[in-house]
Amino acid sequence: MRNKSVAILFVIIGITTCLTLAAGDSGDSTTNSRELPTYKIPNLLENGEAYYAPDGLYLIAQINDPDAQDPGRGKVGGALTYTFTDRGEDILRINDRGMDACSWFYPDKDQLLWTSTRDHINDFPAGNWSDDQDYPQGAELYSSDLDGGNVRRLTNNEWYDAECTVSPDGKWIVFGRQINGNADLWRMKSDGTEQTQLTFTEDWQEGEAYFLPDNKTVIFRAWKQSEKLLLNQMDERNGTHTQTPMNIFTLKFLGQDLDVQQRTFTHDMNWAPFPAPDGKHFLVVRIVGDHNWELFLCDLADGSKMRQITFNEEWDGMGAFSPDGKKMVYTRSDPGSWSMYSYVMDVSSLNLGTENYSGVPAKSKPPTGWVENPADFAPWR
Repeated sequence: MRNKSVAILFVIIGITTCLTLAAGDSGDSTTNSRELPTYKIPNLLENGEAYYAPDGLYLIAQINDPDAQDPGRGKVGGALTYTFTDRGEDILRINDRGMDACSWFYPDKDQLLWTSTRDHINDFPAGNWSDDQDYPQGAELYSSDLDGGNVRRLTNNEWYDAECTVSPDGKWIVFGRQINGNADLWRMKSDGTEQTQLTFTEDWQEGEAYFLPDNKTVIFRAWKQSEKLLLNQMDERNGTHTQTPMNIFTLKFLGQDLDVQQRTFTHDMNWAPFPAPDGKHFLVVRIVGDHNWELFLCDLADGSKMRQITFNEEWDGMGAFSPDGKKMVYTRSDPGSWSMYSYVMDVSSLNLGTENYSGVPAKSKPPTGWVENPADFAPWR
């Protein structure tokens, strides 16, 4: 593969991160004494947003690729879907055209789920995965064999479909769909049939949904478009950059009804949630200080408990646990660089495995002093 300056895929609200393609490093370990043991996955070009296979060894992610669709200068894209081990071996490209986004392993160990613009390269402008006002229209969801064969398109429309995951029992896919600038959560069967809209909110923008171990609950992030637009206008006037208020919620399927519960309680940004196998904890990305993104471990039952688990002066995010809860893969930029790669942290000491699963907490206890606004939940309830 030849070197080429190209933007890698990261779905970050309101932030465009341009990265330069480079050869992968040799799996060096970090030396920060505050972190659990961590190493960089070797042999990969710039990459990110990796998720584990059921075997806890293989990963699926987006890797910068010169054959990918180029979104243009200053826009995020230019990556394709790959699988590889968390030791940087058995690297395999799954898709060969368009530009790709979120991906996942089916629990049957025989199929992959991924997002791509491959069938709409000439139909729409490329768009920008990091700008919700310019999401790639015509992004579709696909399934394939583990080697990229037998590609099957699961969605067929002119909208933005992405942010997709499969339930642990393999029966359902939850995903985000944006229609005319408004994002909602949708669900369909794992073969793409019975596509059903779950949320119908004009202001709230929901996305990044992941199933919890009970197969009935998903965790997701949401922000209000009205708040974001007001803050953008203020920032333009003042030359400032304000975090978009964003919190984490869960949605449980109760027959025809939905039970939505708030799980973080702040007025700044909580982004990219991922549930732990124990059903009690989840990861979230927060900004610490000036442009310093870090991963925190949170408690589904207690909104006041947030434990920082990465300590890096630049960017850490998009964390995901292995199915046994012993490893966490995440995306990191090294200090002084915007080049991003996948790292693995040994989190076995945190006791997040399935042996500690006893159900999903029904509600979270808000921090002292938090006052809920009932109007916030009216569109969901």
